[in-house]
Amino acid sequence: MCQHQPPCPPAESTDREAAIVAVSRPEQGWALLCNGVLHFDDTGELLPNGQIIAPHRTPVPA
Repeated sequence: MCQHQPPCPPAESTDREAAIVAVSRPEQGWALLCNGVLHFDDTGELLPNGQIIAPHRTPVPA
């Protein structure tokens, strides 16, 4: 999907969230990255192959 240089990290890599935002829908809580990853505001992700990545935000200390 990524057409620019240098290319963004692929969806399968651990740094996939570093990809450029292609479409953003903040009112709905998600962004589509140029590597095909659907990134949600709660830090969950849906990869192009259908794999779900559970939210992984750092807990805020009380």
